[in-house]
Amino acid sequence: MNRAPLILVCPNTQRQGVEFSDDSISLSNCYTDAVIQAGGIPVIIPCTKSKKLVAEYVRRADGVLLTGGDDVQPKLYAPRISRALAKTVTETEPERDVMELQIVDEVFRQHKPLLAICRGHQILNVALGGTLIVDIATQVPKSINHRQMERKCDKVHEVTLTPDSLLAKITGRQMLGVNSTHHQSVDRLAKLLRITAKSSDGVVEAMELKNEGLLPYLLSVQFHPERLVKHHREFQPIFRSFVWSCASVGTKKI
Repeated sequence: MNRAPLILVCPNTQRQGVEFSDDSISLSNCYTDAVIQAGGIPVIIPCTKSKKLVAEYVRRADGVLLTGGDDVQPKLYAPRISRALAKTVTETEPERDVMELQIVDEVFRQHKPLLAICRGHQILNVALGGTLIVDIATQVPKSINHRQMERKCDKVHEVTLTPDSLLAKITGRQMLGVNSTHHQSVDRLAKLLRITAKSSDGVVEAMELKNEGLLPYLLSVQFHPERLVKHHREFQPIFRSFVWSCASVGTKKI
């Protein structure tokens, strides 16, 4: 890898930031540390609704990382839900939703590598026409506990990988122990995607493209590999393979 690729990273939004308690962005260093360790240069995008600016950010970047965060707005995939389900929805990030839908559109238009994590995994499915389970505990019978916030950096359950999947190839595993900090998940799968990992209760834990030629790289996971990568070597190839793909795109731009 002769050139360190620029990786566009999407942050969380905050209504009250640390400096002046006004609208701000926020991002765990775990994401950027994982990108740097894999040989990439992370660039954090500000939250913007400007299609022109989003397109230019994606154009200048060699790849895009969609990160975790708060719930995706139900109105984007399920306009009518019961009051009981509506009460399970935590804080949402409407402006971030708009921006990331635009980013996904630009990623496909500009043919850039994409790695999506947790919330990013969910917004990707929504952006491509899929839907989400609003609350796993309510809607998935006999579901395991997927929201273990106190064990963010621990493996808490296993997922089964599809043998011919990118995730299986780069990790060399058929089973992965993963962390789990979510209560929503993929429901109806977007037509462009295929499921490549599931937990024992059927929750979708990873997705890839049906037609791999649509993008140089696409891997979408429900768990948080950036919080596991330092102590569990099997997660290093996720960031390494993504950054290498981005480097290949960057080489073509020179």
